[in-house]
Amino acid sequence: MPETGERLFFMEDHRLQNLAEQYRKMLLDDCVPFWFPRAVDNEWGGYLHCLDRDGTLLDSDKSVWAQGRMAWLLLTMYNQVEKRTQWLTWAESGIHFLEKHCVDQDGRFFFHVTREGLPIRKRRYAFSEAFAAIAQAAYARATGSDRAAERAIDLFERFVFLNFTPGAVAAKFTDTRPLTGLASRMITLVTARELTENLGEQPGLNGWMERVIGEIISLFVKPEERCVLESVAPDGSISDHFDGRMLNPGHAIEAAWFIMEEGRIRKDKALVEEGCRMLDWMWQRGWDQEYGGLYYFRDLYNRPVQEYWHDMKFWWPHNEALIATLLAWRLTGEESYAEKHLQLLDWCLEHFADPEHGEWYGYLHRDGTVSVPLKGNLWKSFFHHPRCLWKCWNLCRENISV
Repeated sequence: MPETGERLFFMEDHRLQNLAEQYRKMLLDDCVPFWFPRAVDNEWGGYLHCLDRDGTLLDSDKSVWAQGRMAWLLLTMYNQVEKRTQWLTWAESGIHFLEKHCVDQDGRFFFHVTREGLPIRKRRYAFSEAFAAIAQAAYARATGSDRAAERAIDLFERFVFLNFTPGAVAAKFTDTRPLTGLASRMITLVTARELTENLGEQPGLNGWMERVIGEIISLFVKPEERCVLESVAPDGSISDHFDGRMLNPGHAIEAAWFIMEEGRIRKDKALVEEGCRMLDWMWQRGWDQEYGGLYYFRDLYNRPVQEYWHDMKFWWPHNEALIATLLAWRLTGEESYAEKHLQLLDWCLEHFADPEHGEWYGYLHRDGTVSVPLKGNLWKSFFHHPRCLWKCWNLCRENISV
């Protein structure tokens, strides 16, 4: 593979064509074949996703997040890449499993179920609903199902009710030192955008997007500290404790590309600039100058972080940073973003990729060596990595402007 500097010598169109083909192959020839058809549970429905390096099943339990996410991505490929009947059939397996086995009597979704769909765990926070919502919206687009469209809206409304209505779910912190988080705003934004893209304009969706964009910028983006916080006091002030000082560079960079994407869609340069600032600050905070790659956690004031995995390199922050740097490059034309993107891609291919069996490892030590060789568990499935490959492939091919 040519050095980063050598690749930057080529004309932009040539670079983008090469990158587009590289991402297409990584998605369709490497990532998808690793997961399918082996992940499809032909006996009970849904997906078996806790897989070893070579695809061997490690655990038959199922993450409800994974059922929604994997169905959504299969349907997104069906809707936007190619009308492959298998992709639709496999997606329907996940949709049906979600509705039949993953909803509790109170209408909320479980987090963790057995292979057969018996409940194991139901978490305090509500994100399964959002992933089921985007799956239903993509299914409505693929099939024209009015029922799926209605279900997508119902699930979104349940998600925002649970996440933004005081007392709807148990608070994580007491009133002694209450905190509010970035995650619910991010997921609201991207979920509302997905529903709009697949269902068209719907009452209330734009209002929610406007609200959470405003809250992300006003509460969590801190220009004086040049960072994006994970948790703040309800008024946006900094809580000078472990939880309040914690930075998750990959998560904030994911939020950055959500903001940039809204700027692109809305032709809003101010949003693009805001997203680029978020990316710049958190790249500077997160990039490991010694070994390369992105740290998992950092401290606002560069103090020690309490989480012992703080310096590990997880797969998904790097996927999100690949999208963010490429999107920033396409929107601004700034060569520095191209350099970051290619630097990151080279690092990921050297350390995360598994040429022998395909897909990416999920967890590396700080120096980039493999911590554990599995390719799937209750958190890692067919989502962040293939979403990144699909998104980057599109970004290389699209005519992007603001």
